[in-house]
Amino acid sequence: MKYVIGVDFGGTNIKLGLVNPKGKIIRRARIDTRSYFSSKAKLINSLAQKIREVMIAQELCATNISGIGIGLPGLIDPRKGIVRFLPNVPGWRNVPLVKILERSLNIATFIDNDVNLAALGEWQYGAGKGADSLICVTLGTGVGGGIILDGKLYRGEGYVAGEIGHIPINEKGPACNCGGSGCLERYVGNQSLLKKARRCLQNKDITLEEVYALANQSNSKALALWEETAVHIGNALVGVVNVLNPRLIIIGGGVAKAYKHLKKPLIQTIKNRSMQVQSRMVAVRRARLGDDAGILGAQILMKDLTTGAHTKHV
Repeated sequence: MKYVIGVDFGGTNIKLGLVNPKGKIIRRARIDTRSYFSSKAKLINSLAQKIREVMIAQELCATNISGIGIGLPGLIDPRKGIVRFLPNVPGWRNVPLVKILERSLNIATFIDNDVNLAALGEWQYGAGKGADSLICVTLGTGVGGGIILDGKLYRGEGYVAGEIGHIPINEKGPACNCGGSGCLERYVGNQSLLKKARRCLQNKDITLEEVYALANQSNSKALALWEETAVHIGNALVGVVNVLNPRLIIIGGGVAKAYKHLKKPLIQTIKNRSMQVQSRMVAVRRARLGDDAGILGAQILMKDLTTGAHTKHV
């Protein structure tokens, strides 16, 4: 029985999971990404070491692993195994990550955009089960998107489709890490939300978890913040709905903890502003798999790479 090691590489944490052939995560590990912002070499070494530790803990060697699948938050060239750019992790440009890890671990390694893997996970095991077309949006340190069209993961001609967080929602908005301005991520990414929350709630130490809690207690300022956030997300998704006509939109990531406060204004914005046919067809759901979506998506990626299914760009 061969296992897959799935890695969800986030701007805040890296989450690892050892996945068995039935899609069950049997061992987990975690790395604080921010501790290694000063050195990508140290971060890659730490990732390799953590993978070894997971294997040793389960008494496995390289021959027991069919491959390592890694989802990363940025522009990825899966064909060449190169990380082109990570907007929220300093120093990551044109990094040959696959070559480095394969030399270190002697295990076949594959990389993709993190939300592509989350989309695969939710599609096969979570909220998207049974849908032939869906958009998976993750809201966290960054804002990403994964696209399933006609039962296949759509990557685009340059393998970088789905960058929903970098749809401009303001012609003259704030500068973004991607090089653009007015991007959705600059309004609803974690850091932007924190700054807004600390300003409107007049508490320079408040956390997003505390803002969720205040909204649950019907705090008017916290509720207004989530409503404004939902409208920003909805406005960006109107364009996606009109262009791609998906059956389903899945909302995931850390900010989705506030989904019950986001749901109504987000759906209302999409319904009010999308074209009628597309608007009537699309449904919105919260992601079900949480932090496991990308890890399970890595297992699906590995299966598909051996069978040729699902992962071709359309």
